[in-house]
Amino acid sequence: MNEHNNILQDLHGRNHGYLRISLIERCNLRCSYCMPEEGVQLSPKSHIMTYEEIYEIAKTFVNHGVTKIRLTGGEPLIRKDIPVILEKLATLPVELSITSNAVIIDKFIDVLKENGVKKINISLDSLDKNKFHQITRRDQFDIVYKNMLLLVEEGFTVKVNVVLMKDFNENEIIDFINLTKDLPIVIRFIEFMPFDGNKWDMSKMVSYAEVMAHVNASFSEEDINRLQDAPNDTSKNYKIKDYKGSFAIISSVTNPFCDSCNRLRLTANGQLKNCLFSSEESDLLTTLRAGKSIEPIIQKAVQAKFKVRGGMDTLEKLQEPKLHNNNRSMITIGG
Repeated sequence: MNEHNNILQDLHGRNHGYLRISLIERCNLRCSYCMPEEGVQLSPKSHIMTYEEIYEIAKTFVNHGVTKIRLTGGEPLIRKDIPVILEKLATLPVELSITSNAVIIDKFIDVLKENGVKKINISLDSLDKNKFHQITRRDQFDIVYKNMLLLVEEGFTVKVNVVLMKDFNENEIIDFINLTKDLPIVIRFIEFMPFDGNKWDMSKMVSYAEVMAHVNASFSEEDINRLQDAPNDTSKNYKIKDYKGSFAIISSVTNPFCDSCNRLRLTANGQLKNCLFSSEESDLLTTLRAGKSIEPIIQKAVQAKFKVRGGMDTLEKLQEPKLHNNNRSMITIGG
């Protein structure tokens, strides 16, 4: 390693204290923006990190300053050793959270609580049962909605991720916001992003400005409160006056938050990605299995991080398929 001894600081001065770990490439839903219709080539089981390897890699990151770890997938809860993974990671001095599609999360309430998981992000892209089936290719709306309410009842901090797509669910923006009237949840509208196989183009995307146009048309200006965003927040946060919950917009495409990015991603097969949009990966697992230090690889990957969106610093570049078609499908990166 060079004299730059903070291995989690990039060349733009950003410190990376947040690690997202994908536990599995498989999922019990088939969301169109996440997984190609024909499916994906899964890594052989022997290439997937064991719980011991997840812990060892996570511990290295924590030793260098990571304070938040989020578990993702695929669907992390379908991994059979998820209770052991949670138990191991809970011994580290980090805030531990999880992202789930909530299909089977009701079976894990106790184990999540026992291991200090308080914050849960769930995916719910439509409040219309037929649309939900269309986008997920599964008939699980009722259980997901019921489990969202259960998580709130059980005292978890719940954020609901909604990927917006034009002419599909943009007419539900206000319906989602109205959920926050009586529920202490955060609805997060996410701009549709390009990944391998999801047939992305700008015309399908509902932008930050378009979301706010819907909001401004439905609520008076004095009732729309702009909230203070947390440090390193990916979202712009709002609250409707007297509503219990709030809503936010993640504008990765039209208004990226790269200047304050503090996130790194570890795929289920042990590859470090320094940016969601980057097709470059650094193999930590092979080095770990060889008994060698992964720290030099982490440092090199972090210092190679582009200032903006994996080098796609303009919308013109983002619309160039060759610049993002070499990236993985979202399901194999980790949500």
